Amino acid sequence: MNSKEISLGAVFAGLYAVLLIFLAPVSFGPVQLRVADCLLPLAALLGWPVIWGVTLGCLVGNAVGGMMMFGAVNPIDVIFGSVANLVATYVIFKLRERCLLGCIIGSIMVGVIVGGYLWLFLPAPSIIGLSLPAWAAMIISITVSSLVAIAAIGYALFLALTRSSVIRLIRSMGLKIYCSEETA
Repeated sequence: MNSKEISLGAVFAGLYAVLLIFLAPVSFGPVQLRVADCLLPLAALLGWPVIWGVTLGCLVGNAVGGMMMFGAVNPIDVIFGSVANLVATYVIFKLRERCLLGCIIGSIMVGVIVGGYLWLFLPAPSIIGLSLPAWAAMIISITVSSLVAIAAIGYALFLALTRSSVIRLIRSMGLKIYCSEETA
């Protein structure tokens, strides 16, 4: 990565962490809406700077946000939440020619990874009155919220930023665009 890509990665790390911390009341818990996750689909557009940026931003945001919301840092959430972002953004990046599909698969991966451990620390939500095991309820809850943040809000953001005028502006700054002209 060149200096522009490193700088862009730092911007995404900071933006993700700030969104996560500023919106901590809705970003943490058994029912959450991580607005910061709307940045994940931008990996299809800008590649590795977004992948590393949102991964590091999640690490910082989960540490600080966990301290704010629960009074302690949960190392499992800090590590595995960041791994979930890394995996999801890599999948979105690899499926960049079918970004919506990548966003859906990435959302499911976040739901399975994060929901797969979060039930150990937080009470599981009630899913429309069904009597589900705690782990299943948490995976469903996190997956649904990830679908909203990543596959709905994030994909809409991706579409807005892939307009030809925006693509020209991004390229004029010397940044690489990773999706094809047909996708962008």
